[in-house]
Amino acid sequence: MVLEHVYSPTNLKKLKYHELLQLSQEIRELILDVVSRRGGHLASSLGVVELTIALHRVFNTPRDKIIWDVGHQCYAHKILTGRRENFETLRTANGISGFPRREESPYDPFNVGHSSTSLSAALGMALARDLLQEAYKIVAVIGDGALTGGMALEALNHAGDCHNDLLVVLNDNEMSIDQNVGGLPSYLARLRSDPMYSRVKEEFEATLSHIPAIGKTMVKSMERLKGGLKYLLVPGIFFEELGFKYLGPIDGHNILRLEGMLRQARDMKGPVLLHIITKKGKGYHFAEAKPCRFHGIGPFNLETGRTEDGDSREKSSYSNIFGEQIIELAQHNDNIVAITAAMGIGTGLEQFSRRWPERFFDVGIAEQHAVTMAAGLAVNGFKPVVAIYSTFLQRAYDQILHDVCLQNLPVTFIIDRAGLVGEDGETHNGLYDFSYLRNFPYIIVMAPADGDELAAMLATALHHNGPAAIRFPRALTDKPVTAPLEMLTPGKGKLLKEGEDLLLLAAGSMVRPVLEAAALLQMEGISCAVINPLFIKPLDKKLICHWARRCGNVLTVEEHLIGGGFGSAVLELLMEEKITNIKVRCLGLPHPKTGYDRRDCLLEKFGLTAEGIAKEGLSLFARALRETAG
Repeated sequence: MVLEHVYSPTNLKKLKYHELLQLSQEIRELILDVVSRRGGHLASSLGVVELTIALHRVFNTPRDKIIWDVGHQCYAHKILTGRRENFETLRTANGISGFPRREESPYDPFNVGHSSTSLSAALGMALARDLLQEAYKIVAVIGDGALTGGMALEALNHAGDCHNDLLVVLNDNEMSIDQNVGGLPSYLARLRSDPMYSRVKEEFEATLSHIPAIGKTMVKSMERLKGGLKYLLVPGIFFEELGFKYLGPIDGHNILRLEGMLRQARDMKGPVLLHIITKKGKGYHFAEAKPCRFHGIGPFNLETGRTEDGDSREKSSYSNIFGEQIIELAQHNDNIVAITAAMGIGTGLEQFSRRWPERFFDVGIAEQHAVTMAAGLAVNGFKPVVAIYSTFLQRAYDQILHDVCLQNLPVTFIIDRAGLVGEDGETHNGLYDFSYLRNFPYIIVMAPADGDELAAMLATALHHNGPAAIRFPRALTDKPVTAPLEMLTPGKGKLLKEGEDLLLLAAGSMVRPVLEAAALLQMEGISCAVINPLFIKPLDKKLICHWARRCGNVLTVEEHLIGGGFGSAVLELLMEEKITNIKVRCLGLPHPKTGYDRRDCLLEKFGLTAEGIAKEGLSLFARALRETAG
């Protein structure tokens, strides 16, 4: 075993070439072993094992900084930087994170979790380094999918103009989560498709230089050209015109070749971009064959590649229910179009994209563009449905407000993975959508408790002549769609249970545990009324205020941050209606630093289970009794 003797990059630098090959295999075996039991981001990490080894051999980390974009591919990095013995605890409570975290190791210089941020962070660090007159290297590793993000392109543009020493390693594996789309991936495909491309620039310039008298002048002149031969003959011209020195493309699984090119890039001045070609899922044939499926996966059988539950866990998910229902509605309305940001499969739109490819738009990792493009479609009479995970929709805050809501356009937002997402931790939790969406003008905001409600909400949103949002968790539905489809009335909630002592208000995913909590409290002699508001905005003023007055005690429950969320909206309503002589308590997430663990464990930790809700309700009612008696 080579890996058992590698405790830090210092040990790594002493290994022979044949030992490096063995080390690569052992790292992949360890990643496969742990991820098959814990779940995680597999294909990306398997694809960068050789790159990670080469980076830590060439650079003097942690003094030199390596910033991994998104962080899906950081497992080998963690194993080689002193966390091998704790790798077994990956993505578990009190274990190591699935993403780089500054709090976890000095080898992680920047916290990541969202795409396309590494170049901006790396440039900021380079500027700080030079202002402080310090001397160390900075490397940003970004994938071809993440490079399509607007923020990454903004950083490329600025970095080339700043001229600070900075190395960008473009890890080109032809994938993000789904297949990459757009002009830039097509450009990279042309670069990688010609095996001679990596030598064209050097050979062409060398040939010109040897022409007597005029050769060197021609080379210098060529560097000033904005068109013509330079664009035809020089690879990586896009990056060179931005101010980068372009190297590559090279095989990202050849350690010796990688080390040589990294040393060359390390010693060059100014911004440099090294283009490498890797295979996502390298070394595990199931992941190589289906990199999308093995991008982020739960526990699975190493021998068969199948998840522990036989791949059935998504069959009754909210995502799949949405995917089925939008197809049903789109059959009768040609104006319905679907938009996603590199998450077509994850958001349930795969079948829609196959059925109506001309009505499906995957914009790549570009949430801001997706939202404003939807606004453009809506202005011209279409009914765009934008499906994006809650944590990623945050990136389009201004576009939702400025381009959709202020214009009162009929764009429907499907907000998947809202609330706690579990092992991916706080960068991926969707805990903010209620708080910002409910303050935007004209928009209606809904949260389903099951498949029937999701189907009804989607139909309602597409019928609504204005912006709408439907927010649901990463979870199985309580039941699939069974009831006849009915339109909902905006601002009209449902009374699920009458009671006299305590009003329980449950938002979306909390409806079932609140009903179970009401049964537990009934056993304690506390009679609970239960309301499912259906709409977070607008609230059912008449229903909520009537039962708040009648019960005198109110407990709101939501899988969201308490501050600014559903409970805050209820408090604002009660104050507006001057209902001040009652007791109100809000139950939800007290802060965004939830840690990482299974979703059910986190729900229990924060009291968002039937038992936890009943305990909170009992405490509230007992306090009210004491104050009344006093």
